[in-house]
Amino acid sequence: MRIAIAGLLVSLAGLAHAADCGPDKLGTARTITLKREAALYGATQHAPLPLQKNEIVLTFDDGPQPETTPLVLKALADQCARATFFMVGTNLEKSPELARRVVAEGHSAGVHSQTHQHLSTMSAQEQLADLRQVQAAYRTVFGKDTPAYRFPYLEETPTMLAALKDAGITVMSIDLGINDWLPEDTTEILVERLVKSLDTTGGGILLMHDVNVPTAKALPSLLKLLKQRGYSVVHLEWN
Repeated sequence: MRIAIAGLLVSLAGLAHAADCGPDKLGTARTITLKREAALYGATQHAPLPLQKNEIVLTFDDGPQPETTPLVLKALADQCARATFFMVGTNLEKSPELARRVVAEGHSAGVHSQTHQHLSTMSAQEQLADLRQVQAAYRTVFGKDTPAYRFPYLEETPTMLAALKDAGITVMSIDLGINDWLPEDTTEILVERLVKSLDTTGGGILLMHDVNVPTAKALPSLLKLLKQRGYSVVHLEWN
């Protein structure tokens, strides 16, 4: 009951905040609802999502992290933008209430392995065990099966691709990123990288990391840049 009430309070707070979503905000232009199936998306490795020109999908990897994910959520809420979070199983287990808060605030969640190791260095049995563990962690936290998976380091393996296909789980790669995993990065550096990526790709699935302190600090500026450049946010959900 306590969790349900907490989720309701977060949802009501989100509805109140939605009243402030005027034309000066980045906003969320539309939602694509994907089937729960073994699809593969992300032009870096697979087919692109059905996006229009200057549309962008915000995605975050590696969380939830109590020190940084709340800052990311605040920046997204301030701009009325929704994102997809690919969560690591061990962090799901450590911070289940924060993970549920992410979804309660209107974002979607997939998984990003249990331990974020290089899967290619693991045996087939170890890879499958890692998948089972993160599936169980997701099910425990959210009460349903994960709809989507992003490979650690985007390093796909035949063993995992086959297992995800059998499970009907979407593989979500990327179209662009900002290489935001260095602790010495600054907001100016990350903004510059985003500009270069947008100039190269014109939009698509954007990879960021909600566990990275510089990213959490820079996100308000990154979202404002997207607004200034005329980009529209597309949110992903699964039926």
